[in-house]
Amino acid sequence: MNFYSQLQANQHYHNELEQVIFRTYHKLASEATSSNRPGMLLGNIQSGKTRAFIGVMGVAFDRDYDIAIVLTKSSNALLKQTCQRLMSEFHDSIENDQARVYDIMKLPNRIRKYERNQKLMLVVKKETKNLDRLHELFFETHPELKDKRILFIDDEADYASVSYHHNQASNITELRVISSKLDQLRKGLSYSSYLQVTATPYSLYLQPEDRTVHEQKSYLPIRPAFTEIVPIHDQYIGSKTYFDSELSNTLFWPVNEQEIEVLKKQDRRRVKETTLLTTGNVKGLRHAFINFVTAAAVRWEQQRHANERWKKYSFLIHTDRGKKAHEWQADVVIKMEEQFRQLMHGDELAFQKIVEESYEHVIQSTTRFQPTFEHVYECVKKALNDEHVVTEVVNSEQDVENLLNQQGELRLHAPLNIFIGGQILDRGITVQNVIGFYYGRNPRNFQQDTVMQHSRMYGARAIDDVVVTRFYTTQKIYNVMKRMHEFDSELRRSLSKEGEDQKVVFIEKAENEELIPCSPNKLLLSELQTLAPHKRILPTGFQTDYRTRIIPHIKRIDRLLLPFEDKQVGKLSLSAVSNIFDLISETLVMDEGYSFHVDDVKAMIAYAAKKDFAHIVVKTNRNIRRLTKTGVYETSPDTASTKSSELRVARQLAKTTPAIIFLRQNGKEEHGWSGTPFWWPIIVLPSTMTSTIYANKTIQTR
Repeated sequence: MNFYSQLQANQHYHNELEQVIFRTYHKLASEATSSNRPGMLLGNIQSGKTRAFIGVMGVAFDRDYDIAIVLTKSSNALLKQTCQRLMSEFHDSIENDQARVYDIMKLPNRIRKYERNQKLMLVVKKETKNLDRLHELFFETHPELKDKRILFIDDEADYASVSYHHNQASNITELRVISSKLDQLRKGLSYSSYLQVTATPYSLYLQPEDRTVHEQKSYLPIRPAFTEIVPIHDQYIGSKTYFDSELSNTLFWPVNEQEIEVLKKQDRRRVKETTLLTTGNVKGLRHAFINFVTAAAVRWEQQRHANERWKKYSFLIHTDRGKKAHEWQADVVIKMEEQFRQLMHGDELAFQKIVEESYEHVIQSTTRFQPTFEHVYECVKKALNDEHVVTEVVNSEQDVENLLNQQGELRLHAPLNIFIGGQILDRGITVQNVIGFYYGRNPRNFQQDTVMQHSRMYGARAIDDVVVTRFYTTQKIYNVMKRMHEFDSELRRSLSKEGEDQKVVFIEKAENEELIPCSPNKLLLSELQTLAPHKRILPTGFQTDYRTRIIPHIKRIDRLLLPFEDKQVGKLSLSAVSNIFDLISETLVMDEGYSFHVDDVKAMIAYAAKKDFAHIVVKTNRNIRRLTKTGVYETSPDTASTKSSELRVARQLAKTTPAIIFLRQNGKEEHGWSGTPFWWPIIVLPSTMTSTIYANKTIQTR
């Protein structure tokens, strides 16, 4: 039937992805899999996982599999999107009566034999009624189907949440209802394979506690039957861009935590309709709105200049799950738009100044043709005058179904689309051309699979759109998401290896200050620190304390470090390093959303050091600014551009034991400091250390 060749003709799978597709099929066909021990197709968020598993389905249909059951999250919108995607990809096969796609809940009471002999694709929500209907199909309506070869594809899977949950009443970990129903169903089938598709491998570690600790005090990843990693394409933009790239500081725009709270509940006392353009209570949202319009205007001018087709753009606001919060936020945004329009007509000079500030911010990150402010300004005025901005609330299944286009993506009705929603936007739903994301979900305990899936700004993105994109959130949330990125990256790096090289060490600090193995299923993402080869760890987001308080500490540090000033490199015992960090901690005052727990820092240095010393690199007379040009905290006081730079030197030294860069900053007031010299430390971890996850009290890293 050549199902795969038809897909290949439409998709043009590149060689690396094609290899993953065929390896996945062969492993599914040769290895025993189940919902508790699935085959794993691991991709990044919005990175083409669906494309990959559809390819696996095509190969499976060519190699004697008869039925594919695609399990989706409990979302009508995602179910509809999945059905439409399958019908689109297998269009030729469906037109030639070789295949059928069904929503299990819309399945006819009886399927004619002519259709039963075709390849069947059943899309099933992970809900009790859906699984009951599936059971009815195989064991009551058409029992002959249970003898066919069946492929289960668990899309947007969470290995922990699908498989296990903790019963507080009995205090035991047990199979979830959905997983139990799947197991019961599969026991009655003659032949089936199970493939899980996910972008959040963190859940691999949230397993029952009766796991074996490796003799090296590390855990081997609790792996499924096999894992295949979906390769990312050259246009993929993921967490690295937002949290670990040269663009990171430009893309991030910090928002005050009080503003997020104000936007969660209607409060016309603190947010008045007449002061939306001046009040500090919605300052971040105000910047987000005008930056969105300005960024789109810049892109339209660039597209016009290059004779390219112009795009519609989108902006997401996701701060709360409640419908009332969404309605309140929509009311604020719509009235804010009207206030900007009134200002444009009533005091154009004031309006022009606001747009010019936004233009200067946006244009600094563009790398191609830079349109003039005059052209961009006229474009912004037209967008507001002609009401190009449409604000829509997306907070129920019905809302989303009405907003989906034929591809199952959120339809962009207007040139500029602002979508305000909650959990319905979390997973699977694709939003095209996102150039702004205002995020404020701040759960008590951050879970990686949940928070990372909120990141709808990931995916196939043109770099020219990416550079004008802005991510608005609190410093606290940004810091946690950055740690999640680090953990996710290190885990993927480990999973891509083979055998013992896959191990990841989990440690925590005991009451006696010793580091001991830590069970990974006890960890919270907001408490994790990822220790990886040559990673940098440093305090950020701080101000120096009053001069009278810190001068005595600075003098004591000077006596310990200035003897190394001439040679710039040396060694210090771990006890001396510990003493210096104690003194440094007394000189720093951490700002909101930041912390620097010196005991954790010292514990990590001691853990990473194979010997009782650390290399040091000492530089003085530095004049780094506290804030970057974009207004975020400086995170790179060290330099890496020259062969003699301190970071390069430190990395050369940090092979089996850490190297610590100590930079004596002049701390001038014109650079944003309090006017007193201080020491800024940067820890560079050894290149030979094993990937390690440290459960700490939370410090800032980069």
